[in-house]
Amino acid sequence: MRIIRTLLVGLGLLASAALLWDALPFYAPTSSAAQLPAASQNLATATFAGGCFWCMEPPFDHLEGVVATTSGYTGGTQENPTYDQVSAGTTGHVEAVQVTYDPAQVSYAQLLEVFWQNVDPLDDTGQFCDKGSQYRSAIFAATAAEQQLAEQSKQSLATKQFKSPVATEVRPAQTFYPAEEYHQDYYLKHPVRYKFYRNACGRDRRLSELWDQG
Repeated sequence: MRIIRTLLVGLGLLASAALLWDALPFYAPTSSAAQLPAASQNLATATFAGGCFWCMEPPFDHLEGVVATTSGYTGGTQENPTYDQVSAGTTGHVEAVQVTYDPAQVSYAQLLEVFWQNVDPLDDTGQFCDKGSQYRSAIFAATAAEQQLAEQSKQSLATKQFKSPVATEVRPAQTFYPAEEYHQDYYLKHPVRYKFYRNACGRDRRLSELWDQG
């Protein structure tokens, strides 16, 4: 992801225009943890890895009942990893999003449906153009109930949707480290850069191949 982003911002006049546009102040509502309602509202969290975390925030942010999404790192052994360390593939972490949601409005099963529709479950080398263990897809289950739902949904995809093994792992939840602030809500703060990256990575083309069937 880091290499493609660097290439994109160097693409002549179009990239220059993108940089100028993205430099303008942006005042869209944030989904950062700082804006969360009081804990007394009985919110829950769920953690998913689907490759580039920039691209995994929007589908959950647009889901009614989701209060916030946070990009970050999980699944590794090093404490407080940085983006450079994780993207180098040396810490054991994956890029992930932590979804804060209201279970009274949206269920964990519904979150799983959104997750699956936004990843390539058949790719065991990463996701889309981003390759390496740090970009592999995974569901991090925090409870036995989440584990069961995740495993059931994975098995259903393998036998009914694709009729082939699903590479996405279901793993026990581990410490989640929020990514650097400039990664949070990246698609809102830098919409042109984000669209350049997403298109160049072929994410939507592959998602269409996988899910727009019938």
